[in-house]
Amino acid sequence: MTSPPRTLVAVLALAGITVSLQQTFVIPLLPHLPALLHTTPGNASWAVTATLIAGAVSIPIVGRLADMWGKRRILLSCLAFLVTGSAVTALSTSLGWFVAGRALQGTAAGVVSLGISLLRDHLPKDRLASATSVMSTSLGVGAALGVPLSALLAQYADWRVLFWTAGGLAAGAGVLVLLVVPGTARPPGGRFDPLGALLLSTALVCLFLAVAKGGTWGWTGGVTLGSFAGAATLLVLFGVWELRTPQPLIDLRVSRRPRVLLTNTASLIFGFSMLISSLVFTQLLQMPTAAGYGFGESMLVAGLLQAPGGVCMIAMSPVSAMITVRSGPRTTLMAGALVVACGYGFATLWHAQLWQLLVCSALVGSGIGLAYGAMPSLIMSAVPVSQTAAANSLNNLCRSLGTSTASAVTGLFLATMTTTVSGHVVPDRTAFTTILLIGAAAALLALTVAALIPGRRPATTADLPPAAPHCRAQARAEHHPLDDRFRADHVK
Repeated sequence: MTSPPRTLVAVLALAGITVSLQQTFVIPLLPHLPALLHTTPGNASWAVTATLIAGAVSIPIVGRLADMWGKRRILLSCLAFLVTGSAVTALSTSLGWFVAGRALQGTAAGVVSLGISLLRDHLPKDRLASATSVMSTSLGVGAALGVPLSALLAQYADWRVLFWTAGGLAAGAGVLVLLVVPGTARPPGGRFDPLGALLLSTALVCLFLAVAKGGTWGWTGGVTLGSFAGAATLLVLFGVWELRTPQPLIDLRVSRRPRVLLTNTASLIFGFSMLISSLVFTQLLQMPTAAGYGFGESMLVAGLLQAPGGVCMIAMSPVSAMITVRSGPRTTLMAGALVVACGYGFATLWHAQLWQLLVCSALVGSGIGLAYGAMPSLIMSAVPVSQTAAANSLNNLCRSLGTSTASAVTGLFLATMTTTVSGHVVPDRTAFTTILLIGAAAALLALTVAALIPGRRPATTADLPPAAPHCRAQARAEHHPLDDRFRADHVK
């Protein structure tokens, strides 16, 4: 039985929002975790780092398993891990169990890319662009709503309610997926690449540890530099192995095509740019008014004031789809990056009044809403249907790396460019304007990279490399009747 398209999109978007919410639920708790879990502030930061690393490691593995065993099955598994992790976190009484629960929650990070892949499998061509836009923006919407919602719950209820809520939402989303999302009659199958998964996972752990903890360890310290060097070495080994193995975790022959490679590069840079607003505005809104440039708001109010950005993301989803249908996803991505750059440029010049921050938040949210739907559309127009989940997962990983880098860079500037206000060391005004300028520059760089993305003819099984005959046969057997039309409509 096939569900109505709107119902399918709504259920998958709800799953995406649920996963995004859990990533931000812990933010209001961070200042209180050392007392709650009897640990130091440095150790408490692992509550965020563990989720980040677990998500980075799981995303490519989840994508490959979904292409092998069925996307619906793996999506349900991710939601089950989220429920389990939420329960472990809610019941924890020590830092170790809390971090373990957060890591389990992080393994659900691939839900959005799986949802997009399921939409490609089950929706008609004329609905795919709009549905992809809605599904993509669910990440941004969840992040925008997560901070105020979690601050509200943390202020008026026990902190454990946050994680019971996350687990309940995930369980509800899982039930709806079971009822609404069609299963795959005959999963494609194939063999998993354990060595490739081990090499990539270890490289990502080294890389994300260095990015997340570099500020604490010292960016020129031996541990940080060793982690970066280890990540680079392992990534080279991973690339060599993937080009030699007959059934790779990530098909680098497809990933290195200019259309895919440049889209992933633009996604990484855009992911860096998009997070700047949340990091900077949260700090500015909570800065003491004595500094002369702060607003002295509470975490709850600061979170609520960023909610308009999430509303703008939702509002721009249909606009993103319309531009994609008429002019192609590359144009949509460029437009989104330009709007984000304008938002940061505006805030660099004017951020002394509350309405000015709201205008910038609305502009950045609108740009994210435009661009988010375009990136998976570009990816899907360049890869065979048998690799949809893996390709979207890699794109999601690139965005995650961008946002993680933005967090590290922002933290570095806010920690090194400081002033003293009423005996307290706080970031100075120059730090905020510098970060906003970096955000604008990153958005413009993403626009430039997007402009270089080539158009292409519709892909066929003949495009698969000679070294992978099994992939050629699998793609021919699973060829989706909408693929060629979808790609042809998006060649610009």
